[in-house]
Amino acid sequence: MLFSSLEFLFFFFPIVILVNFVLPKKARNYWLLAVSLFFYCWGEPTYFLLFLISILVNYCLGLLIFAVRKSEKALEKVLFIFALLLNFGLLFVTKYMNFLTENIRIWIPAWRGMIPVTSFVMPLAVSFYTFQNVGYIIDVHRGMDAEKNPCNYALFIAFFPQLLQGPILRYNAFCPYLNGRKVTADDFSEGVLRFLTGFNQKVLLANVLSEVAEAAFQAQDLSVGMAWLGLFAYSLQLYFDFSGYSDMALGLGRMFGFRFAENFDFPYASKSITEFWRRWHITMGAWFRDYLYFPLGGSRVKSAFRLVLNLLIVWIATGIWHGAEWTFILWGLLHGLFIVFEKLTDLPKRLAEKRTQQFLYRGVVLLAVMFGWVFFRSANIAQAFFYAKSLFKLAGNPWRDSLFKFNSVEYWMTYLFAVLCAFPFCRILRKRIAECGESAASAARVIWYLIQLILAVVSVSSLVMSTHNPFLYADF
Repeated sequence: MLFSSLEFLFFFFPIVILVNFVLPKKARNYWLLAVSLFFYCWGEPTYFLLFLISILVNYCLGLLIFAVRKSEKALEKVLFIFALLLNFGLLFVTKYMNFLTENIRIWIPAWRGMIPVTSFVMPLAVSFYTFQNVGYIIDVHRGMDAEKNPCNYALFIAFFPQLLQGPILRYNAFCPYLNGRKVTADDFSEGVLRFLTGFNQKVLLANVLSEVAEAAFQAQDLSVGMAWLGLFAYSLQLYFDFSGYSDMALGLGRMFGFRFAENFDFPYASKSITEFWRRWHITMGAWFRDYLYFPLGGSRVKSAFRLVLNLLIVWIATGIWHGAEWTFILWGLLHGLFIVFEKLTDLPKRLAEKRTQQFLYRGVVLLAVMFGWVFFRSANIAQAFFYAKSLFKLAGNPWRDSLFKFNSVEYWMTYLFAVLCAFPFCRILRKRIAECGESAASAARVIWYLIQLILAVVSVSSLVMSTHNPFLYADF
């Protein structure tokens, strides 16, 4: 059940929010847990029991690790390692086993008789809830108190606003909202506005841009112009798809009294690749930083070789997390090399006072990020290299064709609004208006609210007339 589906908008969410505020405060967590489990079961009935078992096992392991943490350090370490192996083992078998067996059979023909063809189906949201389970276990191992109430822990993992695509929550940030949270009129209003903003970006920008991206990536004969236009459209589609979902998740959480960490901060406005990853999928980047990069030694290591190795391990792992394909591994490696280059040369800091050169480097950063999306979007290595060659007229392709002409003219207004929304122009404008006085800020907020409401009506009309409504990150 997608947030932008009619079932969610007009059936599931109205009932959930109405009952939530009718119930006494002590019963609300149980209600949210029940509807969150229903939400997951609706989308993944096959692996629903596995999801429940994962929650229960990690809850019990957290309690055991906490109970023996001070008195039985050897046992605690065994339990901790067992918990990590169990969680990553589940993720590996369901998400990566098919990839592994397929590649072994290809690269080692002599083993084909011994290695079966596997066909595991990846459970919905397994990457996200595995990371939350593992993060919790690591935090308990490091000294955090374990949650004693199983329903509270289950709600932390299953809470439906963030379940399918994040943000990836930390228990110590989620726990304070479990008891005694309050939802003021301003909170609820801000939550509705945030949800509408993400909803409109998803439906009116990401869904429309996906048509251009699909036309380009599925084309057999691709002109240079269409290759770049399709890549431009996909770069914006991916951003509005995922940031739109994150905005909806943050808005839903706010309406229920929860405040989640921000997940996007206009990443295409970044001055460097390093900054881009501080602004894109922020909670995932923070997870890899705190639970992989820092334990490896981070940037505090003495040798440049070890620094490069740490960075490449993290970024290859980031690529693998996104999918079981060589394209994702190459995409992660590419970004790792970009960041290694910036770390070793310290280029972003050296350009800080050189505005012209910094502006030019911003363009290089954008092109590098867009080029990386070629591997992220392509179904396989062959398609990725064909598309990459098409960008630079190395595939014997023309400069432009009828597909490029049609998509340039048909969607020009969408491209314009997408670029305006991908950069913080509106935020800067609202900040400037707020500086003019409280009345001006209030008027601007009301106008912005009305704009989003009108756009929401257009978005719902678009959903009614169209069946094309994918969420890209639901596949990861």
